[in-house]
Amino acid sequence: MSAAAISVAAIILAAGESRRFGSAKLLAPLDGRPLVQHVIDAANASSCEPVVLVVGAGADELVAAARLGRATVVRNPDYATGQSSSLRVGLAAAGAADAAVILLADMPGVRPALVDALVARQRESLAAAVTSMWHGRRTPPTLLHRDLWPALRDLRGDVGAREVLAGRTDVVGLDVDPALGSLDDIDTPGDHARVSAPPAD
Repeated sequence: MSAAAISVAAIILAAGESRRFGSAKLLAPLDGRPLVQHVIDAANASSCEPVVLVVGAGADELVAAARLGRATVVRNPDYATGQSSSLRVGLAAAGAADAAVILLADMPGVRPALVDALVARQRESLAAAVTSMWHGRRTPPTLLHRDLWPALRDLRGDVGAREVLAGRTDVVGLDVDPALGSLDDIDTPGDHARVSAPPAD
């Protein structure tokens, strides 16, 4: 893999049906903004170009509620088949980028510094993928070099990059500390209540 600086897109996966949440999760308010807005803002404030927002379930309402900035919206007509279909749609929209940072729209604690730290880690390591490490486990956001995209496009069902990265030796991790954000995801109303609660005295 070349040592030259790579161009990196940001792909936000926001097409899910929020079944465990019971309503339009990505529009739930958090600190005065819809949940999805936090991730859009983080991607827009990063060095990534382009920024792609993949929508599916409730697409019209989500797009109407979001301030897109420089993000481009692409629709996944097959969102009901699972995350792999949104990944394919996002990669197709990433243009000539050499890599992409994949972000999940229900992780509002991601900060721009984390997105850029993933890019910097790849540039120093030349790894095929850089995964965030949160409480000792791999988790999105994840940077995926273009060399991996053919295998990612072959995925089917409700699976993501983890299936492709398993067992590879050219994957490095980035430990996420509080300065880079929080990687707790929001799946249920209880999760939302927890992250919305004011800090304890």
